[in-house]
Amino acid sequence: MQWTSIVAIYLLFWVMTAFTMLPFGIRTPDETGEAIIPGQAESAPVSFRPGKLVIRATVIAIVLTSLFVLNYEFGWISPDDMNIFPEPPASTQR
Repeated sequence: MQWTSIVAIYLLFWVMTAFTMLPFGIRTPDETGEAIIPGQAESAPVSFRPGKLVIRATVIAIVLTSLFVLNYEFGWISPDDMNIFPEPPASTQR
């Protein structure tokens, strides 16, 4: 596998991981007991820490990319293993 492909796969995993993790760990003013500023959405987070999100997404994306590349190299799981619609048996009609 070329290194450019590995970088592209890593970036895809990173973006998917970051967007998946966005809602986790967010606390609203109702949960923390803080006052809502006029014009603020009730669902707005009290404190958003993008640094924490970046670090978590980076670590998870590295692990997922490593597993993907290792599976590509060693062939642990192939597309045939994930075929949920097997070929029908051969017809015996003449």
